[in-house]
Amino acid sequence: MGGILANTGWARSVGGAGPYATLFARCGATNKDVDAAAARMEVYELPSARGCTYVLGAEDFAFGLECAQAADKSAELKVAMKLGATEAEIAKLGDAVVKELDKGEKTPEELREALGKLVRNFGPEGVKKGLTTTLPVALGRLQLAGEIRRVPLNGRFDTQRYRYARWKPGPFAKKPRPVAEVMRDLARRYFAWTGPATMEEFQRFSGVGVKAAKDAVEGLGLVEVEKGSGRWLLPEDADAFAKFTAPKEPRYSLLSSLDGLFLLRRDAAGLADEVDLPRLEGHLSDLESNAIVDRGRVIGLWEFDPEAGEIVWASWVKVEKALKEKVARTEAWARELGDVRSFSLDSPKSRKPRLNALRKAAN
Repeated sequence: MGGILANTGWARSVGGAGPYATLFARCGATNKDVDAAAARMEVYELPSARGCTYVLGAEDFAFGLECAQAADKSAELKVAMKLGATEAEIAKLGDAVVKELDKGEKTPEELREALGKLVRNFGPEGVKKGLTTTLPVALGRLQLAGEIRRVPLNGRFDTQRYRYARWKPGPFAKKPRPVAEVMRDLARRYFAWTGPATMEEFQRFSGVGVKAAKDAVEGLGLVEVEKGSGRWLLPEDADAFAKFTAPKEPRYSLLSSLDGLFLLRRDAAGLADEVDLPRLEGHLSDLESNAIVDRGRVIGLWEFDPEAGEIVWASWVKVEKALKEKVARTEAWARELGDVRSFSLDSPKSRKPRLNALRKAAN
């Protein structure tokens, strides 16, 4: 599984089913397969590109954290300092957290109780600024350093309830590399994952500015697909891209709205035929619903209704047996998972308008 993610793109994780959907679509991994791989630390959820959380393979743990470190603006630390905390105080708290976790895994609540007065409470002013204590700051910095890791309470990625554990041995065999080197490797990965993309799209994914993006791609020898198009790809992919012919037979996939096919470029409209764009109204950059694709083209949308135990979907192409079979297989997978949330706050109730719209479109 780690190799799949390294070759096709890390799976965005926001407390939803995205990582499961990505791995099921790409290699047929069951939910139990994914959870077991996470328990063995073959894949894991970590802060990575732009500081956002992704599920990635063990070979990329250190690299992902390097990307997160490169993107870190210490926003929480700055807020904490404005509220009266000091860097020395946060460092002391971090050392105490490490000692506590050396004794065993603990939830944030258990850590607060064990650390007592070392955890500063910011009171009502902190609540206003979204930071109630110094503990999240210390935990975040330790996680970026690879000293600790979050462990889902139920062992699944579609949750946002965690305990924390020491990471021994940690992911870093040596000191993290210079930011410029990390960003160059991320640029190489990005263009390998997504093919023709603009510099603006790379900037959005990586979280770097214009100059840093230009520095990151320097030396990669990017080739423009068509003169003036502004879309670039790696030179080693140029010949294959130019010679590529789409398969004649349909190849259907039901993908998460956060799948790398969409998230890397955030240009869903670019994956649809022009005649289909009106059907994607409201989905032109980021998809609100999950997508049905055929050979890279968006041909429909889908959601899971856990109350009915069924996938609700609508397609704007002729519905063939192969597509129905793909929907049925994905439906069985979704039932096993229990629900297919796009993100942590997604719920059957909040999904009802989308389900109703898809049922109306299907009819």
